[in-house]
Amino acid sequence: MHTWPGSTYPLGATFDGNGTNFALFSEVAERVELCLFDDERVETRVELIEVDAFIWHAYLPQVQPGQRYGYRVHGPYDPEQGLRCNPNKLLLDPYAKAVDGALEWNQSLFGYPFGEPDGRNDDDSAGSMMLGVVTNPFFDWSGDRHPRRPYASSFIYEAHVKGLTETLPGVPDEIRGTYAAVGHPAVIDHLVKLGVTAIELMPVHQFVNDGTLQEKGLSNYWGYNTIAFLAPHNAYASTGQRGEQVQEFKAMVKSLHAAGIEVILDVVYNHTAEGNHLGPTLSMRGIDNAAYYRLVDDDPQYYMDYTGTGNSLNVGHPHALQLIMDSLRYWVIDMHVDGFRFDLASTLAREFYEVNRLAAFFELVQQDPVVSQVKLIAEPWDVGPGGYQVGNFPPQWTEWNGKYRDTVRDFWRGEPATLGEFASRFTGSADLYEHSGRRPVASINFVTAHDGFTLRDLVSYNEKHNEANGEDNNDGESHNRSYNLGVEGPTDDPDILTLRARQQRNFITTLLLSQGVPMLSHGDELGRTQQGNNNVYAQDSELSWIDWERADHPLVEFTAAVAKLRAEHPTFRRSRFFDGRPVRRGEGDPVPDIVWLRPDGSIMEPEDWDAGFGKAIGVFLNGEGIRERDRRGERIVDRHFVVLFNAHDDTVEFTLPMHEYSPEWEVVIDTAGKRADSDPIQPGGTIPLEQRSLVVLCQHDPTPEEVDHSVAASLSAMVAASREEAPPPKSEAGA
Repeated sequence: MHTWPGSTYPLGATFDGNGTNFALFSEVAERVELCLFDDERVETRVELIEVDAFIWHAYLPQVQPGQRYGYRVHGPYDPEQGLRCNPNKLLLDPYAKAVDGALEWNQSLFGYPFGEPDGRNDDDSAGSMMLGVVTNPFFDWSGDRHPRRPYASSFIYEAHVKGLTETLPGVPDEIRGTYAAVGHPAVIDHLVKLGVTAIELMPVHQFVNDGTLQEKGLSNYWGYNTIAFLAPHNAYASTGQRGEQVQEFKAMVKSLHAAGIEVILDVVYNHTAEGNHLGPTLSMRGIDNAAYYRLVDDDPQYYMDYTGTGNSLNVGHPHALQLIMDSLRYWVIDMHVDGFRFDLASTLAREFYEVNRLAAFFELVQQDPVVSQVKLIAEPWDVGPGGYQVGNFPPQWTEWNGKYRDTVRDFWRGEPATLGEFASRFTGSADLYEHSGRRPVASINFVTAHDGFTLRDLVSYNEKHNEANGEDNNDGESHNRSYNLGVEGPTDDPDILTLRARQQRNFITTLLLSQGVPMLSHGDELGRTQQGNNNVYAQDSELSWIDWERADHPLVEFTAAVAKLRAEHPTFRRSRFFDGRPVRRGEGDPVPDIVWLRPDGSIMEPEDWDAGFGKAIGVFLNGEGIRERDRRGERIVDRHFVVLFNAHDDTVEFTLPMHEYSPEWEVVIDTAGKRADSDPIQPGGTIPLEQRSLVVLCQHDPTPEEVDHSVAASLSAMVAASREEAPPPKSEAGA
C-alpha cells in the first residue's frame, strides 16, 4: 500500500477529504504496524517508518472514512518492569473516533495464559478485538450554537441514553435506546416541559462490557468502563458502527441545542477497561504501559488503583494528559457538547499520590481557551486516601455536592440536630465554597443520582435489595439515609402511600428551590422504581429503564410547576451568597436578605441550631436583597418568599413574620395539598404544617397583572387532586 510520511499531529486517524493521517505515541515501541481490515476482516499490515518525538506516523492517500484499523506494537515484554508490548495483541487506537464491534472474551485478549499469570500468551487477538474506524469529520452544523446557559439559571437532568428512551411512547422502535431517540421530539418535549436546561448523559465514550458480567447474563449498563475517549459508544447508535455513530451523536446535539438544552457528558478519565495486572491487553497497556498508567513505584508489574477498578490513568505523564485534553477539546469543538462531569475527579488531581488542587491537569484546564469555557463538574471523590474533596476543587469548577444529598435526606427522614447543616445546604453551602471565592453555583445539588436509590425507592425502602446483581446483596451502598415510612417496599396502606408521595414532593421542592444548581435523576419526576436495587450498574433491563407506561403524571406536573417557579424568581437562583446584612427599603426598618425563623415566628437564636429535637424551621428570603444586576445594569428585585419546613411526624403550627416583612402572604406551594386557592394570610397569622410537609409563601400583590400567579394557583390544587403514588411496577401488580 502506498504511504506518505504524514504528520505527528494530530494523533489518531484524521481524514482530510483526500486521505488519512495516522499517528500513534509510544516511547517504548521498537516497531509499529498499522493494521487495516476489509469487510471480510482480512488484515493488511503497514509498517510505520516515520517516528518523531516518539510519535509513529504515516499518511495513506487511499484510506477513506469507514476504514477499520488497529495497531501492533513491537517492543519489550517484561511485566515485572512494567513493560507489556506484544505484537500478537491487536490494539485499539486510544484516539479512535469511532469503534466497530465488541470484544469476544477469550484467552487471546490476555497477555498471559489463564492460570499462569507469570507466563506469556502469544495467541493472536485480532479476531476477538473491536476495531477503530476512520471517521468523516464533516457535518452540517448550520444554525447550531452553544446555548451557554449561566449556571444560576441551569437545571440539569442526569440521564442514561438507553434507560431514558427504551420504552418511551412516540419514539419509533428502531431508534429506542439510541442517540437518535434522545434527540427525538418525545424526549425533548418532556425535558422542555420540566424546564430542564441541560441533559447530563451517563458515559457515552466507547466502553467495554466485562466478560465476568456477560457470563452472568448481565452487562456493564452504566458504562463506567471506557476504552476510547474520543469515540461515541457504538451500541447507542441506530444507524451503524462504521462512523455513523458520530453523525448520529452530532444530530442529537443539534436537536437538543435547537430546544435550548445543553449537553453535558459524564466522562471517565480516571481509569480504563484494561483493569489490573490480570486484565486484558486491549490498547494503552500494549502501546506504552508505563506512560498511560500509574504503576507501583517499587513493583511496576502492579497498578496504582485509586478507583476500585484495577488501574488509574497516569496524569503525571505529558502524553496521558495530552490524551485527556485532546479528548475534551474534540468533544467541544467537533461534537459541540457544552460541558463535562468528571467521574472520580479526585484521581485526576493525584499528580503524585496525594490529591493536589494545583495538579498539572487543573493547570492545563485553566489555561485552555476551549475547555476552560464550558461547564466543568467534578465528582469530588475517589477511593484513595484523602479522596473525599467536596469543596476543595479550583475556583472555575463546580462539584456534585455529596454533603447536600446526605443532609437533605437526613433532614426529611427526621434525623436529630440537622437544622444548622440543612440551612447551609439550602442556601448554597457557603461553608464549602465561599472560602475559595466561589459562589452558590459551585454546588451541584442532588438528592438522588444514578448511583443509589431512585427518589421513589428512597421513601419506600430502608435496605438495599440488590439480589438481581448476583453478588448476594453485598454490592451497593448500605447506608442510604432512606426511610420507608413504616413498610419495606410496596404497600396498599393509604396513609403510608400518602406520606411517600408527599416526601417525594418535599425532596423535589427542596432541591429546586435551594441555592445552587439542581440536578434531577432521570425518572424521579415519573415515580421510577428499581424495586429497592441501589446499584443497577449491571442491569440493562426493565429494572433500570424508565417505565413510561406507569409514569406518575401528576408528579411530572408538580415538578414542572416548581421548576417554573424557580425559573421565574431570581430569589431562588442567586449568583451570590446571602450575607445577612440589612437591605435598604423605602420606609420602615431594614430587613436582612435572609432571616431564619422558629415555628413561633421569632428569629432563630444560636442555641436553637443545635437543638436535637428541632425538625421544623422557616426562612424568609428578601427579594430586594439579591444585590445583582441584569445585563442592562438594572438592579434585580423580586418578591419576598417564606419557606416553611416540617420534618416532624406531627403537625406544627407556624406563625408568619410580622408586617415589616410583607403586608400579606399567599401560599404558592403546599406539598400536603391542603391549601388550594386559599386566601392571603395576614402578618403574624398562623398556618398549620402537616407532618412531613413543606409550604412556600409569596409576598401578596394586589395587582396580579404584574406577576403571573398561575403557577402558584395551580400547585396546591394539583397536589390535592393528584394520585398519592404512581402505580406499582408490573412485578408488584396486585400488591
